[in-house]
Amino acid sequence: MTRRGVYLGALVAFLAACAMTLTSIIIPRWISWNSETLSGRPIHYTYGLHRYYSSLTDDYEYFPQTRDCHQDRHFCSMWRSVGFLMSFAVVIEGMTLVAFIVVLAGGKQKREQGWKVICGLLVLVALVQCAGMAIIAFLYENDDRFFPGWRLDESWILCTISWSVELLLAAGIAATALLLPSEGGYELIPDTEREEEEHQPMSGAN
Repeated sequence: MTRRGVYLGALVAFLAACAMTLTSIIIPRWISWNSETLSGRPIHYTYGLHRYYSSLTDDYEYFPQTRDCHQDRHFCSMWRSVGFLMSFAVVIEGMTLVAFIVVLAGGKQKREQGWKVICGLLVLVALVQCAGMAIIAFLYENDDRFFPGWRLDESWILCTISWSVELLLAAGIAATALLLPSEGGYELIPDTEREEEEHQPMSGAN
């Protein structure tokens, strides 16, 4: 496989990871709780990074609100930090996409050297998302509002898959960059053979 092929394959996987990142931010399903009333009516609560949903009101509310922070400022600070980290991750992913385009549109030198920039950005965005995921998991395990019955939901899972894919891409691109031969390296062989043919008549004449 050529370097261009590696970058194209990595770009497709990266775009899928970006889609998962954006979906995890948009869909308010980081932590959820499902139950039902005595009459059998289902009850559903879910927390997103910026919105909260209750099936009792069948409406979304901004979260966290001032009343939530009066009770637990530590929780609000950590939750809002996750929102910032995920937004920052989207910015880095945009920069990574630009780096992919520049490398693919460039020549041989960019394809052979550009992997360092792309891998650095991929590792950075993976670490940022991993930090956000870890904070949510910490709050889920330690905050009193999440009693037994609450669970980490789709958005958390998508975030986890996204940063895992990006970290694997960084490792894969780095490995192929170090293992694949230089593009056009095979062109030296015909030149060498031609030089040997030119020297043979001279040797015969002597």
